[in-house]
Amino acid sequence: MGYTKEQLLARLKELDINFTQHEHPVVLTVEAQAQHVGHLGGALSKNLFLKDKKNRFYIVSAVADTKVDMKALSQRLGLGKGGVRMAPEEALTEILQVPLGCVTPFSLVNETARHVSLILDQGFRSKECCVFHPLSNDMSIMLSAHDLDKFLKSIGRKPAYVDLEATPVVGKDQPPDLASLVPSDTTALSEPAKLVTTSQVPLQNHDVQDNKPLKVTGKSDKQLSDLKNLKEKPAVAEKSSKTFADSQFFVNDILEKASALVLSEDFNLQVISDVEFGTCLIQITEENVKQHGEQLGAVVSNNIRKHLSSELNNRAALFKNAAYTEGFQAGIRSMQILFKG
Repeated sequence: MGYTKEQLLARLKELDINFTQHEHPVVLTVEAQAQHVGHLGGALSKNLFLKDKKNRFYIVSAVADTKVDMKALSQRLGLGKGGVRMAPEEALTEILQVPLGCVTPFSLVNETARHVSLILDQGFRSKECCVFHPLSNDMSIMLSAHDLDKFLKSIGRKPAYVDLEATPVVGKDQPPDLASLVPSDTTALSEPAKLVTTSQVPLQNHDVQDNKPLKVTGKSDKQLSDLKNLKEKPAVAEKSSKTFADSQFFVNDILEKASALVLSEDFNLQVISDVEFGTCLIQITEENVKQHGEQLGAVVSNNIRKHLSSELNNRAALFKNAAYTEGFQAGIRSMQILFKG
C-alpha cells in the first residue's frame, strides 16, 4: 500500500519543510482547483503521467499556464515525435499508487515509482510558492521550489528543471538535450488474464444455465490451473464503475451538466457551483441580451463549450475506464462459471 496523505504531511513536517495546507472538495482539473485556492497567489501545477514505447514512465510537472508540446518533448528525450503518450489509468494505481487526478512529484515517495523519471518546469523556480495535491485531490499544499527540492533529495531524487516551452532542433549534430532524463529501467504492468474464446474451447452439449462443468480438450493441466486461479484473484475496486459503465447514466450526466448552463426563465444572473466541476458563471442578464442581440446564441454556445469541455473529457475517460473494468469483470465471472467445481 502506498503513502497516504497523512503520512506524506507527517514526513514533510519531519523534514522541517515549510508548507501550508488547504482542504477543499475533490477536484479533477486545474480549473476546478483554482476555484478554491487560486486566490492564494501560489503557482498552480499541472502534472502529466506519461509512458514511452518501452514501458518507461515519466511525470512532467509544470506551472499551469506553461504550454507543454508532447511531440517536442518526445524528440528532446530522444524518443521521436510520437515516443511518449499518456500512461494508462491502471499505471496510476499500480506504479504511483494514487487515484485519477492526484499525480504530483510527491507520488515518487512510493517505492513502486522508483524508476519513474521526474521532469520539472523551470517556471517553478521563479515563483514564490507552488501548489500541489498531497497524494489526494481533496487538499492542496503550498511550498517553495526550494522546499520541494528538499523533499525530493530526501527520497534520493536529484531535481531536474527544464524549459518545457523550448523547442531546440534535434538532429545529427544536435543530440536530444533531455536524453539523460530517460529512465534506465522499464516498469512492467500486471497484465489482465487472457480469456479463452469459444473458438479455443469447443463446447460439448454445454448449457451455462445448468452449471455443468465445461469439457476442454487440447489444454495442458497448467493452462487449466491458470484459468481456475481466476477465482482467487481479488476483485478490481469498483468505486463508481457500475455507475459510469451505464451508457444511459453517462448521457444523462452530460445532459444535466449542459442543462445547468441554459438561460433561466427570469434572466437573473446565477452562479451554478458543483463540488466536482468547480464554479462557473453561466446565466445571463437582460442587459446581456440587449448587448449581444443576434449573437446571443453564439455567446451562450461558446460559454458552454468553454466551461464544459475539460469536465466532459474527464467524464468520458471515467466512462471508458469503467466500461473496460466492467467488461473484464464479466469475463472473469464467465470463466468462474465455466470452471466451477
